[in-house]
Parts: sequence; C-alpha cells; structure tokens
Amino acid sequence: MLTWPSSRDWIFSIKAFLSSMLALYIALALGLPRPYWAMATVYIVSHPLTGATRSKALYRVFGTLLGATASVVFVPALVNTPELLMAAVGLWTGTLLYISLLHRSPRSYVFLLASYTLPLIALPAVNTPGVIFDIAVARAEEIILGIVCASVVGAVVLPTSVAKVLHDRSARWLTDAARWTTDMLSTDPDGKATRHMSRHRMAADILALDQLISQLSYDADTSERVRDAQELRGRMTMMMPVLSTVASLVHALREHPTGAPEALEAKMADVVAWLRRGAPIPAPAHLLSPAPSAGEASDWYGALVAATEDRLRSLVQLWQDCAALQRRFGQREHDEGGREWTPAFRYWELGGARHYDHGLLLFSTVSAAMCTFLMGMAWIYTGWNDGAAGVSLGAVACCFFAAMDEPAPFIRSFFWATAVCVVFAAVYVFFILTNAHDFGLLVALFAIPYLLLGTLIAQPRFTMVAMLVAVNTASFVGIQGGYSADFQAFFNGNLAGLAGVLFALLWTLQTRPFGTRVAMRRLIHSSWRDIARNALGRSVAEHNRLRTRLLDRLGQLVPRLAASESETSSDGFTEVRIELSALALQRELPHLNASQRDAVEAVLADVARFYQARLDEQVSTPDTTLHDKLLGAVRSLVAHTDQASRSARASLMDIHVALFPAAQPGSAK
Repeated sequence: MLTWPSSRDWIFSIKAFLSSMLALYIALALGLPRPYWAMATVYIVSHPLTGATRSKALYRVFGTLLGATASVVFVPALVNTPELLMAAVGLWTGTLLYISLLHRSPRSYVFLLASYTLPLIALPAVNTPGVIFDIAVARAEEIILGIVCASVVGAVVLPTSVAKVLHDRSARWLTDAARWTTDMLSTDPDGKATRHMSRHRMAADILALDQLISQLSYDADTSERVRDAQELRGRMTMMMPVLSTVASLVHALREHPTGAPEALEAKMADVVAWLRRGAPIPAPAHLLSPAPSAGEASDWYGALVAATEDRLRSLVQLWQDCAALQRRFGQREHDEGGREWTPAFRYWELGGARHYDHGLLLFSTVSAAMCTFLMGMAWIYTGWNDGAAGVSLGAVACCFFAAMDEPAPFIRSFFWATAVCVVFAAVYVFFILTNAHDFGLLVALFAIPYLLLGTLIAQPRFTMVAMLVAVNTASFVGIQGGYSADFQAFFNGNLAGLAGVLFALLWTLQTRPFGTRVAMRRLIHSSWRDIARNALGRSVAEHNRLRTRLLDRLGQLVPRLAASESETSSDGFTEVRIELSALALQRELPHLNASQRDAVEAVLADVARFYQARLDEQVSTPDTTLHDKLLGAVRSLVAHTDQASRSARASLMDIHVALFPAAQPGSAK
C-alpha cells in the first residue's frame, strides 16, 4: 500500500538532492571526465541515518580503490588475450562476491563493490588500455567526491542518530514480545495464533538490528554504546527460545489433569501485570527469586512445575536486562544511561561462531562468475563495440542480488527499472536538457523527479528500485561539461545494458530455479546435524561457539519460515531448545552422582541417535525408548535439591516437552 512520504522522508530526499547537486557542481568545476558518477554515488551511499551514510561512504571508498587497482593490474597484462581477461574478471567477481557474503555486516560492501567495480572500469577500457590508469583514477576521484558531499551534508544538515532508531525499533520488538508473553501466560484461546505471527516477525526484526548495531560506531556521540547494543541484541536473541520453552511448559502444565498450581498461576498473572505496566525496573523481587517449590519436585508433575518456575524466572531476568539496555539508548550520556549496567541474566560471553552454508554460497558466487564470463565471451565474439556496458550491468545484477534465496524476481525488477531509466534518460537528454543553459536551470530540471525519488529511497520497501532508478538515470543521462547528444551512441550503449541485465535474468532462472525451500531444508538439517554431533561429548569450552552458531542459524531460518507458505518439519525453535538443554546437561554432568550421570548420558545418546536417524530419513518422530529414558532420568533427580540436579531436571523437562508435547505421564516415581 502506497503511503504519503513523511517529513523524515522529505528531509532525507532534500539532503540527498543537495548533496548530489553539490557533487555534480564540483565535478564539473574540476573538469572531471564523468561528473555524473559523482552525482550517482551520492544516491548509492546516502541513507536516512547519519551513521549508515558514513559507514557506506567509508566502505565504498575502499571497495572502489580495490576494484580500480585490480583493473590497472589486469587490463594491461591480459588485454591481448581477451579470453584470459574475461576469465580473470569472472574469477575476481566470484571470489570477492564470496568474501562479501561471508561478512554479514556493512563491511561486506567493500568486497561486494570491488566484485563488480572491476568490470565497470576495466571492460570499457579494453580498446584503450594505455589510459586505464587515468580512467581508474578519475573513477576514484568522482566517487570519493560524491561520498564526501553525501557525508558532509548528512552530518551537518539535520543529522539522524542511529541510537534513536535502535531505541525505537527495540521498543517495538519488546512490544511484540510482550504480546506473545501475555497471550502465552493468560488463558486466551486466541493467543496461539497471535504468538505464531509475533515470533516470526520478532526474529526478522532481530536480524534487522544487526545492521543498525554495526552502524552505531559511526555516530560520534553514540559510538561507545556499541557494547550495550551487542548485549541487547544477544539477550533479545536468547529470549526467543526462552519464550518458546516457557510456552511449551505452560501448555503442558495446563493440559495435565491437575493443571497449574494456584501459586504458579498467580506468579504468571504478576508477570503479565508487570509487562502491562511497561516492565518497570527493577522487577518485583518475588519474580526474580527462586520459587520455594523449585527443589521440592517429587514426581513428573512436580518436575514440570519446577521447570516452568525456573524458566519463567529466566524470562523475567532476560526481560529486565533487555528493558534496561533499550532504555539506555533513549538517555543522554550525563544521566542514568551513562552509568554502569549490571545484568540480571548471565548466559555467555559475546562472540563465537556463525553459521554459513558454504555450499549455497559457493553455488551463488560460481553462478555469478560464470554469468559474467559468458557475457564477456559473447561480447568478444559478437564484436559489439558497446557490449562492455552489457557485461558490466549484468555483473552488477548478478552480484547485487546473489545473497537472495530467489534472486530472479529481484533481477527482473532491476531489468524493468533499467528500462524505465533508459526511457526517462532519453526524454531528458533529447527533450529537456536542451533547455538547460546554466547550472541553476539544470538543478531546477532535475529537482522534481529526484526529490520524489528521494522520498521513495527513504522507505525500505521502495529503497532498492528507487535507488537503482536514481543511479541509472544519472549514469544514462551522462551529464558532461557541455551539452552533447548522440542518439546512436545513446541507443547502443543503453541497449547493451538492458541486454546484459536480461542475460543475467535468464541465466539466473536456469541455474537457480530453487530458492527459499532449499535454504530452509539445509538450515534445518544443519540443526539436526549439530544436535547429532554435539548432544554428547563436547567440552564446556566449546559451548559458547555452539550456542552462538545455533542462535545465528535460528535468526536465518525463522524469517524464511515466516515468508514461506510450505509446510516444514520444524519451526526452528525446537532444535534450539533441545541443543541448549543438551549443552546445559553436559555442563552439569560432572556435578551429578554416578547413577544420575548414567541416566542423563543415556538420554543425550538417544537424542543424538534420533537426530542422526532424522538426517538419514529413517524416522520422523522419537520412539518410546527415548521417552522412557527421559522419565528415568527425571526420576533419578526428583529427590535431590542441589543446584546441579535442579538445573539438569529443568533441562530434561525442556527436552521432554519439545520432543513429546502430547505426552502426559501421570507420575515418574
């Protein structure tokens, strides 16, 4: 649904237009050969947030210099062997693209830009290799000029803080989490549907926070808040499986013939009331302290009650931390936000491993490299003088959308946006710019369309297409120091660009017909493989790496599940809960007695075997043997009140309700 631009959108649009006209004016005054590159660069790096503009600007400088350097190295050395030159360009494009996909942060822009900057600079210069150095220097000068103008105007004219946006978005996330929690803890029969919708949106929002956090360090007044932002992001991620676990435990408890104890129902009602008051800090003491019944579980039902109380307390602790950190971003350094923060919930140190599907990443990058190479060979053997523009734009299309599960629809949009740009540029070149007799009139002729485009760039759902239209139109119009219009050159060059994007689209449709469903399946199978390998026998020192990797995988999986209408064998949370519980059991094993340790190890071994069997497509549900061993392990722990036994018992109950949600044994005596 199209909405009217907000004042924030108009402010961004005006700032971007002023920056682009300033860059164009300076480039014309300096006599740079392609001043329109400076104008186009402004729209590539501009962002409504000041820190984001600075980070994109810095990384674009590095990426441009890297790609320009490669063009100076490759073109003179390989210009007489075009096949080798295209092989080098394709290999460079694929390699740098692969590196960019490994960096899920603004730093990836360095390598993404370098991947397609080489063909953009090198290929149009193959007929004049002697001037490649001058072309590369000019390209760098014009781009750096655009970057400086965008950065200065963005920082001076009504700058927008990343911290403010981070504060607002995390507040919205906590509102969604509160809705899920209140639905879960209340007896509302419609709560399940609301929880399902909320949790997928929450996981997608956490991923979006990664970009904001990485840009926070580029805001001079909030750079020291990066650690707080990382702590907030980590606890928000951890809250997802904790919420899922509490939901399963509460459901199992209410399905039990005895139902939830009155004291526990009262505590859940207190949690709901606390959240509805806005979660004031500190939380009520009785919500943070261990429940009196936590060590008194004498049967399966008692263990279920104790586990629910334990996880509910963890949820309140996590929530208090998230609320405290989120509010710090709404405060100034001299007030409460500047004081040291003490966490209520300690889980593990930040950092650790991320999950990468190297198979799919390699396939995506090899596909882009092969497309670039084949387009280059077609250009060489057809002898199309303007075909270099097609190879360059086709490489841009392949690289720009390589990270998508299904890039073809985005490349199709890129093709139509490029076609619109060609028509738009033709109208400007041959009908409108003939009336531009000075720079002031030129600015006036560009003002209306570019101010409107700027308001669309500021809206995330239109950003990609609007930015492409702004950049490509500036490039296709090709503003120079004086007016010149050659219809044949304009037509051939832009037709080649359209042909290159069309080739990239057809190639992608043939080589990447699969998409989100395959990515989801591979992520789910990776979770199963992790559990099969790590449910038993990993040292405690490795737990941080395993936890962070599985939560990172969850962050990649759940948005795909939300966007897909296909049925899957997992919701993403079950595997995370089981693996976290398995790691918790491993941590407590040395503190249990021999019989308890044997019972717990038998459970972990069966969990590993079950997930290995799922990988081998032998089973889809656990058998009664694992169920009986879980009950036996719980039985060995119910009479013990030490911390290790209580923690192990709660983890066993987590695994039980995750794998056997419908099972309700009467007793585990």
